Amino acid sequence: MPKVTFINPDESRVELDVPVGTSLMRAATAHGIEGIVGDCGGGLTCATCHVLVIDDAFLAKSGEVSANEDQMLDFTAMGRMPNSRLSCQVVMSDDLDGIVVRIADPQL
Repeated sequence: MPKVTFINPDESRVELDVPVGTSLMRAATAHGIEGIVGDCGGGLTCATCHVLVIDDAFLAKSGEVSANEDQMLDFTAMGRMPNSRLSCQVVMSDDLDGIVVRIADPQL
Protein backbone atom coordinates (compact mmCIF):
# COMPACT_ATOMS: atom_id res chain seq x y z
CA MET A 1 0.00 0.00 0.00
CA PRO A 2 1.40 3.45 -0.86
CA LYS A 3 2.65 5.65 1.97
CA VAL A 4 2.41 9.37 2.74
CA THR A 5 4.34 11.28 5.36
CA PHE A 6 2.74 14.33 6.96
CA ILE A 7 5.08 16.86 8.56
CA ASN A 8 3.29 18.68 11.36
CA PRO A 9 3.93 22.34 12.21
CA ASP A 10 6.04 21.18 15.19
CA GLU A 11 8.23 19.17 12.73
CA SER A 12 7.00 15.80 13.99
CA ARG A 13 6.18 13.31 11.26
CA VAL A 14 3.36 10.84 10.78
CA GLU A 15 3.61 8.14 8.13
CA LEU A 16 0.41 6.49 6.94
CA ASP A 17 -0.47 3.69 4.57
CA VAL A 18 -3.16 5.10 2.28
CA PRO A 19 -5.32 2.95 0.03
CA VAL A 20 -5.18 3.85 -3.65
CA GLY A 21 -8.12 6.11 -4.48
CA THR A 22 -8.25 7.78 -1.04
CA SER A 23 -7.56 11.50 -0.74
CA LEU A 24 -4.76 12.60 1.56
CA MET A 25 -7.32 14.68 3.49
CA ARG A 26 -9.53 11.64 4.16
CA ALA A 27 -6.52 9.60 5.26
CA ALA A 28 -5.36 12.38 7.60
CA THR A 29 -8.74 12.98 9.21
CA ALA A 30 -9.38 9.23 9.58
CA HIS A 31 -6.12 8.96 11.53
CA GLY A 32 -6.68 12.02 13.71
CA ILE A 33 -3.98 14.24 12.25
CA GLU A 34 -5.00 17.50 13.92
CA GLY A 35 -3.42 19.90 11.42
CA ILE A 36 -5.74 18.78 8.63
CA VAL A 37 -9.14 20.24 9.48
CA GLY A 38 -11.15 19.37 6.37
CA ASP A 39 -14.19 21.39 7.46
CA CYS A 40 -16.04 20.81 4.20
CA GLY A 41 -15.36 17.08 4.12
CA GLY A 42 -13.55 17.27 0.81
CA GLY A 43 -16.13 19.41 -1.00
CA LEU A 44 -13.51 21.94 -2.11
CA THR A 45 -15.18 24.82 -0.28
CA CYS A 46 -13.05 25.54 2.80
CA ALA A 47 -9.27 25.32 2.13
CA THR A 48 -8.64 23.88 5.63
CA CYS A 49 -6.64 20.92 4.33
CA HIS A 50 -3.82 22.98 2.82
CA VAL A 51 -0.51 21.15 2.45
CA LEU A 52 2.83 21.85 0.80
CA VAL A 53 4.21 19.05 -1.36
CA ILE A 54 7.89 18.80 -0.47
CA ASP A 55 9.29 17.18 -3.63
CA ASP A 56 8.60 18.74 -7.04
CA ALA A 57 8.57 15.28 -8.63
CA PHE A 58 5.59 14.34 -6.44
CA LEU A 59 3.98 17.72 -7.07
CA ALA A 60 4.00 16.93 -10.78
CA LYS A 61 2.47 13.48 -10.11
CA SER A 62 -0.23 14.80 -7.77
CA GLY A 63 -2.61 15.72 -10.57
CA GLU A 64 -3.68 18.93 -12.21
CA VAL A 65 -4.94 21.77 -10.05
CA SER A 66 -8.55 22.37 -11.09
CA ALA A 67 -9.93 25.87 -11.51
CA ASN A 68 -11.88 25.48 -8.25
CA GLU A 69 -8.83 24.33 -6.31
CA ASP A 70 -6.83 27.16 -7.84
CA GLN A 71 -9.37 29.68 -6.53
CA MET A 72 -9.53 28.09 -3.07
CA LEU A 73 -5.75 28.14 -2.74
CA ASP A 74 -5.96 31.93 -2.92
CA PHE A 75 -7.93 31.88 0.36
CA THR A 76 -5.75 29.66 2.53
CA ALA A 77 -4.93 31.01 5.99
CA MET A 78 -1.18 30.45 5.61
CA GLY A 79 -0.99 31.90 2.15
CA ARG A 80 -0.40 30.13 -1.11
CA MET A 81 3.02 28.81 -2.07
CA PRO A 82 4.19 27.39 -5.43
CA ASN A 83 3.93 23.85 -4.00
CA SER A 84 0.52 24.33 -2.31
CA ARG A 85 -2.24 21.78 -2.74
CA LEU A 86 -5.49 21.05 -0.99
CA SER A 87 -5.08 17.54 0.35
CA CYS A 88 -8.72 16.74 -0.46
CA GLN A 89 -7.73 17.00 -4.12
CA VAL A 90 -4.64 14.80 -3.95
CA VAL A 91 -5.79 11.22 -4.44
CA MET A 92 -3.35 8.49 -3.51
CA SER A 93 -1.98 6.36 -6.31
CA ASP A 94 0.95 3.99 -6.62
CA ASP A 95 2.85 6.85 -8.31
CA LEU A 96 2.54 8.89 -5.10
CA ASP A 97 4.05 6.19 -2.87
CA GLY A 98 6.50 8.02 -0.59
CA ILE A 99 5.02 11.51 -0.98
CA VAL A 100 5.86 13.92 1.84
CA VAL A 101 3.64 16.89 2.61
CA ARG A 102 4.02 19.67 5.17
CA ILE A 103 0.79 20.69 6.89
CA ALA A 104 0.18 24.40 6.43
CA ASP A 105 0.15 26.47 9.59
CA PRO A 106 -2.26 27.99 10.29
CA GLN A 107 -5.23 26.29 8.62
CA LEU A 108 -7.86 28.63 10.07
